[in-house]
Amino acid sequence: MILNSVKLWTISLAKRRTAPYWLGFIAFIESFIFFIPADVLYIPIALVRPKKAYFYAFIATFFSVFGGIFGWCLGYFAFDAIVKPLLEFTNQYENFKILYNDTTQEFLAVLLTISGLTHLPPIKITTLLAGVTHFNLWLFIFLCILSRGTRFFLFAWLIHRFGSQATDWLSRHFKWFMPLCFLLLLFIYGLYILFLKSYFSL
Repeated sequence: MILNSVKLWTISLAKRRTAPYWLGFIAFIESFIFFIPADVLYIPIALVRPKKAYFYAFIATFFSVFGGIFGWCLGYFAFDAIVKPLLEFTNQYENFKILYNDTTQEFLAVLLTISGLTHLPPIKITTLLAGVTHFNLWLFIFLCILSRGTRFFLFAWLIHRFGSQATDWLSRHFKWFMPLCFLLLLFIYGLYILFLKSYFSL
């Protein structure tokens, strides 16, 4: 009930003149605390003004990555003081512990990319985990820009080209759309192994 109310409130923001500011704010806090994806606001805003879809995608990507850096810093410097109580309050601590105990740095790179593309696992979990495990910050930023930017700019292209038909298409084909994103992830990770690993120390 609460989740639906928040979603309706978020969608209602799309019709306001201040919508781009709200988009940046939600994209920022979603990276480390908020439980509603910025996509929920981005898509209605872009549908209302499809000619600005790419501009809104830039806003969402920029502030999502900026929020990710902030979340990484929280995990790195303030786990016991801030992150752990926050995760306990949102009932995410057990899931976080499982990932923390079972995830290697290499697999965390994969998780960050999957999360940025699909929100699975939640972006805030992988962001905080990256900070707690001292994941390389520059590689973290690179993966965030790559995955989150891909998601938002893909939405922008679909909306700019097809309008409201794009969201209908995504809802009908989401079952194969996510596996396609996963295959894209494997391709990107393969490129990382081949070309980028020597430049980024995990």
